[in-house]
Amino acid sequence: MMEREFAKWILDIAKYVVTALLLSNIFGNLSDDGIYALGATVVFMCLGLGLYILRRQDKKDKQREKNRNKNKNRR
Repeated sequence: MMEREFAKWILDIAKYVVTALLLSNIFGNLSDDGIYALGATVVFMCLGLGLYILRRQDKKDKQREKNRNKNKNRR
């Protein structure tokens, strides 16, 4: 349960970075490509980590449900 919330939090960070880059591009005059490269790197790392944790948690949940049903049928 806690892993799922942590993964959602990491995905939110990725969304906030994208939003910050878009807004700074609209309202500011960012001409440094390094900022965009750093932002893209942070976004892809957060996105990848968040999705990895969610997928791993889903597998654990499916295995737990399978074991629960298996034990339920034994009774």
